[in-house]
Amino acid sequence: MRPPVAPYLTVSPALAAIAYYTAVFGAKQKAIMPAFDGLRIMHCELTINGGAVMLADAFPELGHTRVAVPGELVTASVSLEFEQADMVDDVFAKATSLGGKPETSPTKSFWGTRFATFRDPFGHRWLLNGPLR
Repeated sequence: MRPPVAPYLTVSPALAAIAYYTAVFGAKQKAIMPAFDGLRIMHCELTINGGAVMLADAFPELGHTRVAVPGELVTASVSLEFEQADMVDDVFAKATSLGGKPETSPTKSFWGTRFATFRDPFGHRWLLNGPLR
């Protein structure tokens, strides 16, 4: 059963994103559907931190996805809540060592969490939170 809300990311190349999310977050592939062209992914569902993240390559020829403008930042973010504060530091270090761009280095937030943000190599922003004890 899927969670009631799950982000669906358009990301190309999707296979590279799947490899990145697996390396950074320990994502587990739940489902994958290759496209008929044999080059792109039509649908993939990943389990990340106990939740679902779905993704697919862009298919502008179907008229449902616009092609990203080079250098354009994605305006949506994905927030992850970890059980421990040190997980924020660990994930942030992995993410940035594998090509993610740091935005907010791990810090103590005023709302009581260890907090960090980065953009993955595909332009998506990830917000990381872990409770301070």
